[in-house]
Amino acid sequence: MTRFKIGIIITVMLLFLAGCGGGKIPTSSFLRENTNLSLIQSVAVLPFEGGQHASRLRELTMTQLLATNTFDLVDKGRVDVFLKQEAIAPGAPIDVFTIRRLGESMNVQAVLLGSVEQTSSARGSAVFPEITMTLRLVDSESGQLLWQASGRASGYSTADRLFGFAPKDTFQVTLDLLNELFITMRPVQK
Repeated sequence: MTRFKIGIIITVMLLFLAGCGGGKIPTSSFLRENTNLSLIQSVAVLPFEGGQHASRLRELTMTQLLATNTFDLVDKGRVDVFLKQEAIAPGAPIDVFTIRRLGESMNVQAVLLGSVEQTSSARGSAVFPEITMTLRLVDSESGQLLWQASGRASGYSTADRLFGFAPKDTFQVTLDLLNELFITMRPVQK
């Protein structure tokens, strides 16, 4: 009888540990060698690519950047007016010359571009939000890519399902993913 109980305890522990990731999938990132992002003071966040949810996710990204005191940000209204004057559709690709003009016009050292995909997946009878995001920081003078990070996060968690907890909503999944991506802005200590 004790072997049976031990087997059940081990099985439950393994199931719990397997689900502790909470839908977290490792991020992938690039930080240009010998780049000190702390020297960048002001950034313009351009409209994100990715359909109807891109505007809301741009707003969340700006809020999280401001909350982490990473950069000063130019008001999105000023950025959008500039892009409209340049006849650039929101989320459309932007060339290095336009980035340079935007940098000079808004007095920013870099621009943040992004692409997002927001979906949901079903497991059993439950539906969970999934967010995939790529952010990139481009030097406004040279057009050189300084930093880029991509990641995906889900509201699904085996532990939550096992213990009857509600899944994370889209807002929390997005905040968690943004924080994971922003961590990669810091250089790896050797």
